[in-house]
Amino acid sequence: MKHCKDILFILPKFSGGGAERVTLNLLAELYNRGYSVGIVVFDSSGPLLSMVPDNVPVYNLNTYILRRSVVLLVKKIRELSPKAVFSTLGYVNVTLLAISWLLPRKTKIWIREANLPSISLSNNAHPRAMTILYKLLYKKSDKLICTSTRMRNEFILDFLIPEHIIEILPNPIDTEAIRISALPEKRFDKGGICYIASGRLTLQKGFDRLLYWFSELENKKSTLSILGQGSLKDELIKQTRILNIQDRVKFVGFCNNPWQWYSGADVFLLSSRWEGMPNSVLEALACGTPVIATEESGGIKEVTDDSETNSVNIATNSQEFIEFMNDVNIKKNRLLCKSLLNEKYKKENAVFIIERWLELSKISSA
Repeated sequence: MKHCKDILFILPKFSGGGAERVTLNLLAELYNRGYSVGIVVFDSSGPLLSMVPDNVPVYNLNTYILRRSVVLLVKKIRELSPKAVFSTLGYVNVTLLAISWLLPRKTKIWIREANLPSISLSNNAHPRAMTILYKLLYKKSDKLICTSTRMRNEFILDFLIPEHIIEILPNPIDTEAIRISALPEKRFDKGGICYIASGRLTLQKGFDRLLYWFSELENKKSTLSILGQGSLKDELIKQTRILNIQDRVKFVGFCNNPWQWYSGADVFLLSSRWEGMPNSVLEALACGTPVIATEESGGIKEVTDDSETNSVNIATNSQEFIEFMNDVNIKKNRLLCKSLLNEKYKKENAVFIIERWLELSKISSA
C-alpha cells in the first residue's frame, strides 16, 4: 500500500453524515484519477468505511476523540508530508489550524466548512469560543472551502476572512451511480402522499417539528419515512404516539442505499434548523424527486436557482412548509424520473476544481 503524497483527508470516523459522504466521494474520485490520497481517522468504525477504495491507505489513530489525537495526528502528517490536508468538520478545522506551525511547510491546509456559520455556531455547545476561534484561525488556512455563495459572503463580512483564500466547491454527487442504485424503489405507501426525510436524529435536522407539520396534513393516508439514526430516536418515536401518527411514520434507521427510498417518494423534506449545502437534497434531486426545505437550510436558495422550475420549494415559516406539503401530488408512474440536479454538482466538476488547485500548488512550490 503506497503512502499518501497528494491529499491526506481527515475524518473523526466513517459516520453516515453528509460531510463524510462529500469527503469520501472526493477521495474516491481523486484516487480513480491516479492521485495519491489517504485518510486519517481517530476511529475506523462507521457505515461509510466501504466507500474507501481498497488500495487507499486508512491511517487509524485508534484515539476515538480529538483531544487524544493531536500528537499522533501531527506525527502522521509530518511522516507523510502530503501536498495538502483536507478537513471538513469545524472542531477539527480549528485544531488543525492551531497546530499548523508544527506541520511541514510544504503541506497546505484546506478546510471545508460543512454548515452555515451564522446559524450553526450559535447552536454549538460553546458558541462564543468557537466564533472567536473561527475569526482567529480560519484566516490562517491556505484554502477555506465554502459550499455556497451565501456561506462565502458570511465569512468575508462577519469573520473578515481574506477573499483570496476562499473557494466555492460544489458538493460532488455521483449522479450516475445514484440513479443505478435507485431501483428498485422503496416506498412506505398507504394510499396517500409518500414523504421522505433523511439525516441524523438530532436537533439540527428538525425532525421534531417535521412530525408536528406532518400531523397537520389534510391527507391522513399520507406517510413519512425517516432515514437515519441518532440520539433523539426514542423521543421522536414517543412524539409520533402523542400526535397519533405512529402508524404513518416509519423510522428506517441508517440505510446504505437511501436512493431507493428517495426515488420511491413523492417529495423529499428537509426540516433542518441549520445546514451548509445539504447533500441529501442534491441526491434526492438526482433521483428525480422534488424537495421542500426550510429557509435555514444553508445554500438551499442556490440549489433552487440551479434547479429546474418548481423542483425545490423553500418555506419561510411552518405554515408555508405545511402548505407546500399539502400541495404535493402522487407520482403518476413508478419509473425513475429524470434527474432534477444541475450539472455543476456532478462529481467530475468538483474534482476538476481540486485538480486545478493541486496543479497551482505544484507551480507555487516549484
